[in-house]
Amino acid sequence: MREIRTRLAQTLRASALCTGVFLCLLVSPVHANSELEGVSDEIARQQSQLAAHNKKLDALQSDLKAQSKRIDALSKRIRQAQRTLKHTDTKIARLTQKQARLKQEVIAQQARLGELLDAQYRQGEHDQLKRLLSQESPTKLDRLTKYAEVLASTMQEAIESLAATRTDYQLTAHQLKQQRNKQASLVAELTDKKRDLEREQTSQSQTAKKIRTKIASDSAYLAELKANKQRLQEQIAAAARRAQVNMAGIGHAKGKLGWPTPGKLLHRFGERQSGEVTWNGIVISAKRGTEVKAAHAGKVVLSSWLRGYGLLIAVDHGKGDMTLYGYNQALLKEVGDTVTAGEPIALVGDSGGQSQPSLYFEIRRKGNTTNPIPWLD
Repeated sequence: MREIRTRLAQTLRASALCTGVFLCLLVSPVHANSELEGVSDEIARQQSQLAAHNKKLDALQSDLKAQSKRIDALSKRIRQAQRTLKHTDTKIARLTQKQARLKQEVIAQQARLGELLDAQYRQGEHDQLKRLLSQESPTKLDRLTKYAEVLASTMQEAIESLAATRTDYQLTAHQLKQQRNKQASLVAELTDKKRDLEREQTSQSQTAKKIRTKIASDSAYLAELKANKQRLQEQIAAAARRAQVNMAGIGHAKGKLGWPTPGKLLHRFGERQSGEVTWNGIVISAKRGTEVKAAHAGKVVLSSWLRGYGLLIAVDHGKGDMTLYGYNQALLKEVGDTVTAGEPIALVGDSGGQSQPSLYFEIRRKGNTTNPIPWLD
């Protein structure tokens, strides 16, 4: 009886175990499928968020590009207006001096004419006739006649000279008035353009701040840096293929290249930017609007806006040597322009999403970046 009970208990336990296994087999696929669907939904959600994030980032970068181009155009107009104003100021100074000189000439000529008129009056209108009737010597009469003729001729010249000087004075006064009106117009234009520039720069700063917020995480910032470097590499390679620069390069000028702009170094070549990404050039802090000068003679092969670098200009020096200048407020040279060492090619700015005005400077030799510091004077 005890043996039968034992066997019955074993049978029941085996039956329960089989039932449990069978139920698990029924339930596990359902649970696994549910988890898989949850993971798929999460992936889809993350991908949707990433796509929306990238779309917003691209839109912000487009806004930044448009703002940078407007700032570039305004900066060039302001620069040209300032040059014209300086030239106008020089003209006004020259005309003012001329006007003062002519005024003194008019005064002197009027005094001279007064003296001649007084001399003629003292000689008298019928003086010669009286002398003829007085039977004075022919020699004396001849001398007096010549004196009268010279006096009349001198007076005529004085009258004509005075008339010419007065005409010149009036013309100078008219030119001076025109230049002063032009000066007033230029000053008003500069005031308006500077106001527009300040407004655009404020908008650009706000956009740049939004971009920095969008890529605040290390992974997003690293991805952006890598993408920007890749874009720069592609642009430089394309520019190098297009360029036909028959120059000697910079190999002979190591340690002699001019600094593109004076200022404090913010970042050095090889410093870490984020993750494994390091700086391929140097960043120089400088006042906004400071001239950026070509480090060496060459030909402009790139002059445009590039994501991450803002308004960028690249100069090919031949032999595979190239210098790059980024973050600019304005580009003063176009592709194809030949530049000399020390010639202004851009103006310092903070385009490309920078937090402060600075210049990004890079040297490439046969496509590879190299530390600029040993090359600079």
